[in-house]
Amino acid sequence: MPGDPFVVVGGGLAAARAVEALRGEGFDGDLVAVTSEPHRPYERPPLSKAYLRGQEDRENIFTLDEDWYARHDVDLRTSTTVVGLDPAAHRVTFADGSGLPYAKALLATGSAPRALTVPGRDLGGVHYLRTVEDADRLAGTLLPASLEGSGQVVVIGDGWIGMEVAASARELGLDVVVLGRGAHPLGVLGPELGELYGTLHQERGVRMHRQAEVVRLTGGNGQVTGVDLADATHVEATVVVVGIGVTPNVGLARAAGLELRAHELGGGLAVDGYLRTSHPDVHAAGDIASVPSPHYERPLRIEHWAAALDQGKHAGLAMLGAAEPYDLLPYFFSDQYDVGMEYKGYVDVRSPGYEVVVSGSATDRELVAFYVRDGRVEAGMAVNVWERMDDVERLIRADGPVPREELEGFVG
Repeated sequence: MPGDPFVVVGGGLAAARAVEALRGEGFDGDLVAVTSEPHRPYERPPLSKAYLRGQEDRENIFTLDEDWYARHDVDLRTSTTVVGLDPAAHRVTFADGSGLPYAKALLATGSAPRALTVPGRDLGGVHYLRTVEDADRLAGTLLPASLEGSGQVVVIGDGWIGMEVAASARELGLDVVVLGRGAHPLGVLGPELGELYGTLHQERGVRMHRQAEVVRLTGGNGQVTGVDLADATHVEATVVVVGIGVTPNVGLARAAGLELRAHELGGGLAVDGYLRTSHPDVHAAGDIASVPSPHYERPLRIEHWAAALDQGKHAGLAMLGAAEPYDLLPYFFSDQYDVGMEYKGYVDVRSPGYEVVVSGSATDRELVAFYVRDGRVEAGMAVNVWERMDDVERLIRADGPVPREELEGFVG
């Protein structure tokens, strides 16, 4: 085991930041990065936005330059799938049957899109969006349709991916329909702020179906032609994009006997504050990692860019024995049309007892909204108000309740 390589498994931002941190801190041992995708690790947020619209070059989505891995003596193995992990033997097994011993391993295996289970799900023209190849296929349909000025895009799902894809398709001039399961889009934001985005999309010409239950996809000659709903509504479609959530890729960890987090606590792979799993030589970061939050006194599993960025680096340092536990507040962002937002903190909007305190103008879509419970700020969301996240964090971390007038006057 001493002298064996460190092995990082994953093709996203967390994996890239981990190997970067390891080399940046002077680790000069053998380092192997393994991804099942055919290219080096990259970042996914552009896939539903600028890259999908043909406004960002492919090269820009990659976290590290093409020659970085060779220059830093990292053995990057693309198109290579890890199918087995033996923590006791400190060994990974690849799909071709070969294996590799390791001294320490990091799992950054990300998530997979939830699949539709209704009839017609295998028709042509039905898309998911997770990989750059998914984005290329979808763009290869949307961009020609945009030039022709024809076709209707139906987005199944009104979470972040669904709403960002809807915005991109609408910006390309396409007719767009969003089918959401909830009473309002972006349910994680709660009704007040979720409805802000619902109104935004409707103003831009998107047709929103609320509480829509998809029962089948219709088609002809192998291509999707529409979506049937449980209330007998039929929505015509030339393209269907499915964005109904993701599930963490914990199959490798489960088979290895590593401890998983309970579903009611967000699921995923249980880690400690140093991102160590139940085996001390196996770490985890990104979508799969359920990390204890000292501030919220519960584990959090965050499926966003910033978590992959920060946890990847933290895991790399922890593999070298760094002594500081992870204590960053969750952060994410979204850009839709001319509305940009940043969000920091955590609140369970399904749990009663919180209120939303708004500073600024919801009408003008320039505001900061605070999620408050018993006078304490649990999270804050800025809409077209910039460089205030440090101030939001200060209020979240305040020792006690924050005066309401301070919150209401936050945006001067």
